[in-house]
Amino acid sequence: MRVQLTVLAALLLLSPFARAEVLEAGDGGFSVRNSVTVKATPEEVWATMTGQIAQWWHPDHSWSADAGNLYMDAKLGGCFCEHLPATGGSVEHLRIIYFSPGQEIRFDGALGPLQGMATGGRMIWTIESTGEGTRVTFTYKVHGWAEGGLAGIAPAVDGVIRQQLERLAERVDSTAPG
Repeated sequence: MRVQLTVLAALLLLSPFARAEVLEAGDGGFSVRNSVTVKATPEEVWATMTGQIAQWWHPDHSWSADAGNLYMDAKLGGCFCEHLPATGGSVEHLRIIYFSPGQEIRFDGALGPLQGMATGGRMIWTIESTGEGTRVTFTYKVHGWAEGGLAGIAPAVDGVIRQQLERLAERVDSTAPG
């Protein structure tokens, strides 16, 4: 597990998407937040966020290495999940605990290597119309226990979240009219 996190951190340091926006970090948890403003409408952002995950989520951050296996059942209690064709299995990344179409989704769950630790988390995706377009914010609050504490992995997790948000922004802006 520690080797996976070290490799993940090293890759993110080389990534142009990795910009630290760690709000807080300690042994028992951390909180990260990333925002971007896009030209697309809130409706276009929502449709892409919830219905086209395979078009924007980076395949390197999936268990199957294929974003086409990701899906979301966009409703309260719904799953942000992934099919694992190689084993015939599946994985639940996050569970929807708050659902306000076009505005906000709150998830419960631990992403990636965090699943193998004694951690939990709240991921919040918000959409807000602005004068310049639409602001999309991803916030992830992780709590629990990990050998060596959680503060050290906060920048790597932030980089992964930032990368997903940047890819979402690229996707919605490339398909937005005008």
